[in-house]
Amino acid sequence: EVQLVESGGGLVQPGGSLRLSCAASGFTFSSCPMSWVRRAPGKGLEWVSTINVGGGRTSYADSVKGRFTISRDDAKNTLYLQMNSLNPEDTAAYYCGVEGGVDRGQGTQVTVSS
Repeated sequence: EVQLVESGGGLVQPGGSLRLSCAASGFTFSSCPMSWVRRAPGKGLEWVSTINVGGGRTSYADSVKGRFTISRDDAKNTLYLQMNSLNPEDTAAYYCGVEGGVDRGQGTQVTVSS
C-alpha cells in the first residue's frame, strides 16, 4: 500500500522559509520520479516541482523557480521541498506523490501571512 506523509508546513511571514518533507513507503521510492503539487484555497491542483530518479534533474513551475528547491534522500525514502522567499500566493496545502501517479498524502498546510 502506497503511503505518503507530508510534514513541515506552518504559518510563516512573507519572506520566510519552510522545509517540507514527505515520508514515502509501500513502493520502491528510489525508482520513482517524485513531485510536489499544491492546492490554494478555492483553486485547483497546481504542479510545483518534479525530481527525477537519482535526483540529477529537477523542474519547477515558473511561480516558484529560483525560490523553491526539491531534493530527495533515497536512503530515507524521503522527498523534500525547501521553500524560500515565501509570499502570500504560496499559501496552499502541499502534497507529494509519484510523478504521474494519483496517490497523495493528507498534505501539509503552508500559510504565508503577516
